[in-house]
Amino acid sequence: MVKKNPVEKAYKNIEFLSSAEARTVRILAEYYEPQARLRRNSIADTVVFFGSARLKSKKDAQKELRLIKQTAKNKNASIYKRKIADAERNLAMSQYYEDATELSRKLTEWSLNLPTDEHRFIITSGGGPGIMEAANKGATLAGGPTIGMNISLPFEQFINKYVEPELAFEFHYFFMRKFWLVYPAKALIIFPGGFGTLDELMEVLTLIQTEKLQKKLQVVVYDEKFWRKVINFEALVEMGTISKGDLKLFSFCNTVDEVFNVITKHLSTHYLNNSIKKPVK
Repeated sequence: MVKKNPVEKAYKNIEFLSSAEARTVRILAEYYEPQARLRRNSIADTVVFFGSARLKSKKDAQKELRLIKQTAKNKNASIYKRKIADAERNLAMSQYYEDATELSRKLTEWSLNLPTDEHRFIITSGGGPGIMEAANKGATLAGGPTIGMNISLPFEQFINKYVEPELAFEFHYFFMRKFWLVYPAKALIIFPGGFGTLDELMEVLTLIQTEKLQKKLQVVVYDEKFWRKVINFEALVEMGTISKGDLKLFSFCNTVDEVFNVITKHLSTHYLNNSIKKPVK
């Protein structure tokens, strides 16, 4: 008698799990699996960096500019005028990458000095390139753990090399990724960025404004000159679409040291007891 193959269990049926009918199962998996892994690694809370995926390190930006200028010497230079201008802009913008790396390093060194068995205020990013990579890089340089919460996209984003596999998360759903970026966070730092960064900033400010987030969450917007050029916050007040008090939901900072002082003061005041050491200078 030929033994029949056993019927496949529903939770092992890949075709079903990938179907529209199982969408809620996939959503729950993106809630429970990160929760389990964060607990397993004793991650108590986080500090999150948002910012552009397109920004380069200063080293890479300098290399790009040098190569374009070398190519332009042997060809019609006028054709490369725009490319050179773009590369020079990228080099100027690379300062944000360097600042994010340095800030992440300083915050990680500070958190590693706290007398606790838990991992406190772990630097977290969206896991991709640009400012995300810089944040994870800085934490790695300081010798601390760092989290990357990547989103699967069809054309550009992959987890950066500074995130260890155990703390590298891969999301399909943007809203579940946003949840895990914000839920454990005690502070958010918003570096210059595009649509994604604007989306993250505005959603967080809306959650705070509407009191859906009731914890003490420090939101720092990095480089006032950049952000005031991009968003006319005062015009929103003048037009009556937000209240003047809403401008107090976030703080502008313009240097690494300024952000470091604001963040560590906030965390020490609201989330550390009196026995914790003073912040490392």
